[in-house]
Amino acid sequence: MKRTFEWTKTVRPNILALHPYSSARDEFTGEEGIFLDANENPFGEYNRYPDPHQKALKQALSEVKGVPAGQLFIGNGSDEIIDLVYRIFCEPGKDSVIICPPTYGMYEVAANINDVAIRRIPLTASFQLNADAILQTAQTDPSVKLLFLCSPNNPTGNGLNGVEEVIRAFPGIVVADEAYIDFYPGRSLKNRTATHPNLIVMQTFSKAWALASARVGIAFAQERLIALMDKTKPPYNVSRLNQEAALAALSHPEAFEERLSVILEQKERLLHELPRIGIVKKIYPSDANFLLVEVDDANRVYDRLVEKKVIVRNRHSQVPGCIRITVGSPEENDKLLKELEMMC
Repeated sequence: MKRTFEWTKTVRPNILALHPYSSARDEFTGEEGIFLDANENPFGEYNRYPDPHQKALKQALSEVKGVPAGQLFIGNGSDEIIDLVYRIFCEPGKDSVIICPPTYGMYEVAANINDVAIRRIPLTASFQLNADAILQTAQTDPSVKLLFLCSPNNPTGNGLNGVEEVIRAFPGIVVADEAYIDFYPGRSLKNRTATHPNLIVMQTFSKAWALASARVGIAFAQERLIALMDKTKPPYNVSRLNQEAALAALSHPEAFEERLSVILEQKERLLHELPRIGIVKKIYPSDANFLLVEVDDANRVYDRLVEKKVIVRNRHSQVPGCIRITVGSPEENDKLLKELEMMC
């Protein structure tokens, strides 16, 4: 069902009325001069504040992603974007969010920090959306303002079906978390924001771009939603060092493609070799750079691997009997397979 999205009724009134902080770099945007305006130290290599609007990074990212720079937001990791979305759209102690477990845990943590109630609509047995339950809950509960969808999903690894149908009928903001989209080509929603005014798409430099320590997250949305995020964020939310790291990565696409190819090859290797190991009971389909693997006694397997300095993620509390294995380098995967075989 298609409906008209009234975005001003979704935003908190205090955010609509907010006048953002005006930094020294907002008031003077030139590159040359004697800078005595921001109380900075005149000495040192990193003594100046970074560009608060990340203009160079947004332009480079725009060219790579095929999205206008005005429809891009750069965050201090995707976690900052998640927190901003709650602060922009949800009244603490009044509004609620829908999440679909098992899924990324920060949606729930950020909701609790912002005093936003949680409505849980679990994924189906095949880890797909229960679209009817999501829409029924959203349409009968006026407190519901947000929906978080992770596709490919963490920790299950699979892409979600029917996402656009849910976006069209959802009465609030839908955040599509595409942290693993580079491993799932052709399925991104980043170019669908023009037809879905209630859609915010998140991506990241942490996974396929190999910059987890740089903490650079990306949001795609219509310009009016990006403007809300820009005026709500801290003025210098992404450091110069981190902006430069992301720019350097974008300038070497051949390195990105080479690493991505190795990861995908190694993923196929694990999919071929893991089922031959006796303690492995099931490998769930994955469109990401990790595998959700059901094993005999997940807690024991996890502990034994830790003893051998092979660190996987124990997901038994979310998906019974399962560990989550990130696809590593060929040498790391050699060690993983050897230690798992030793447990049989």
